[in-house]
Amino acid sequence: MAEEETTTTTAPAPEVAAPAETAAPAPAVKKKKVKRSVPSGQLHVLATFNNTIVTFTDPKGAVIATSSSGACGFRGSKKGTAYAAQVAAEKAGNVARQQHGLSKVEVFLKGAGLGRDACVRALQNLNIQVESIADVTGVPHGGVRPRKARRV
Repeated sequence: MAEEETTTTTAPAPEVAAPAETAAPAPAVKKKKVKRSVPSGQLHVLATFNNTIVTFTDPKGAVIATSSSGACGFRGSKKGTAYAAQVAAEKAGNVARQQHGLSKVEVFLKGAGLGRDACVRALQNLNIQVESIADVTGVPHGGVRPRKARRV
């Protein structure tokens, strides 16, 4: 008796359509940041009772360095002190002077906190010349809406 060979064939597996070039593209090459030379700029100080935010900008208003009392490690009521504002101004001023060559600033002060004067004094320690100081604190005109009339 002859042995018969039996072959079993399986149906070919359906091909899964791979997304054709629609997947995320290869990561773009990151361009190196160009260190701009900004010899003169602006200093914006927001001095509230709870914190002080210091921002150095170029003459057009693009930010080049920023810091705050909270970012310098002060917490709670210590953030609103003049010393915390001085430390924040020194930190941002060092970055602006070393990385961008900032040497002259126009100062814009906003708010009524203790850090207003301390920030300007800290600049003089960093040999950054202050050209002008302007107070841009918002002033209410017309006041708040009055309470409703009392009915008796």
